[in-house]
Amino acid sequence: MPPPHLLLGQAGEAAAARHLEAAGLRILDRNWRDGRLELDIVCEARDGTLVFVEVRTRSPRSRGAPAETITPAKQRLLARAAAAWLSAHDSWHRACRFDVLAVCAPHPVRSHEINPEEAWIITHHPHAFEVADALDRGHAHWQPW
Repeated sequence: MPPPHLLLGQAGEAAAARHLEAAGLRILDRNWRDGRLELDIVCEARDGTLVFVEVRTRSPRSRGAPAETITPAKQRLLARAAAAWLSAHDSWHRACRFDVLAVCAPHPVRSHEINPEEAWIITHHPHAFEVADALDRGHAHWQPW
């Protein structure tokens, strides 16, 4: 059995995916990898925008807000992963954004108590950061649109 923190993360991502679908987004990929790069969830908004979602799951005992853990270094990694996904799917022409979902378990959990169907506390941060800021390119565009 995986360690409790991995089980918590998997359950949090499942809750995040349900939340996104309920909000009208269509899941395209989950846990997409290219080498060391990873995207938690890639989805499509109703207007066709691609949404790269970073999920941060915490238990109620954790310190700090989950969204605060998206450092500039993590933003750069997410931007690189998104670029790899866009290349792999021939989608550079599509509009994109980066969202963060802060997912908190409804109560302190042990590995045998994790239930992804429970009422998780989810805070959705759309447009959590701009890729130009993450890549430290100022006003330069990272996509050809």
